[in-house]
Amino acid sequence: MQGHEGKFSIYVHASKEKPVHVSRYFVGREIHSESVGWGKFSMVEAEKRLLAHALLDPDNQHFVLLSESCIPVRHFEFVYNYLLFTNVSFIECYIDPGPHGNGRYIHHMLPEVEEKDFRKGSQWFTMKRQHAIIVMADSLYFTKFKHHCRPSMVGGRNCYSDEHYLPTFLNMVDPGGIANWSVTYVDWSEGKWHPRSFYAQDITSNLMKYFTSIDESPHITSDPQRTVLVTPCMWNGSKRPCYLFARKFVPETIDKLIHLFSNSSSS
Repeated sequence: MQGHEGKFSIYVHASKEKPVHVSRYFVGREIHSESVGWGKFSMVEAEKRLLAHALLDPDNQHFVLLSESCIPVRHFEFVYNYLLFTNVSFIECYIDPGPHGNGRYIHHMLPEVEEKDFRKGSQWFTMKRQHAIIVMADSLYFTKFKHHCRPSMVGGRNCYSDEHYLPTFLNMVDPGGIANWSVTYVDWSEGKWHPRSFYAQDITSNLMKYFTSIDESPHITSDPQRTVLVTPCMWNGSKRPCYLFARKFVPETIDKLIHLFSNSSSS
């Protein structure tokens, strides 16, 4: 990002303890709050807290949620133009008829959220400013999900709002304004609760080329057949590569990644 100052700002959702970040890009942008638990509604609250702080700066026009295990797979200018000149927010959104999709729906969400409106998607989104404002203004659907989409619900079911709230809400209020896929690549091929992690031995130029060559986004459902739904990655009416970021990369990969990027001239 060095050399592109003025084109971005970074906000870090930190714990209440003293932050450990030393980068100048984080100065004054540490957002302190209660700790966030995996799978709990506190994850959605953290997302909204980040959006609220970022919206205070009128220059922020597109918002990207990333984790410490995410990396960029494109150079800054490519990412910047891809996001700033798109006409949609990149929110993954699809119908999963299986137990980890519509099987999580609970009828206490009625009348505001019907089962036919219930959607699933990745937590890792990018969002245009108008959608960030709409999300911040919402309290009705936010409250419904807070009370009725959480771990350990009635009947022993688990619902994870970070996978359902934004896809469901934005599909209801502006279905044409979202892309239905995420620009962050995640490998779910191992069929576990968490996606595949990438280690130092995995980092090759071929892996990076693979990330940047994909132009269709798969959505694996939780039905017995593990049906794969495929969304072509359309950018302003043209089919384009899907991914700007990828995860999950463990800390030991950093040196090899820096070496690859410093010797890369691709967009």
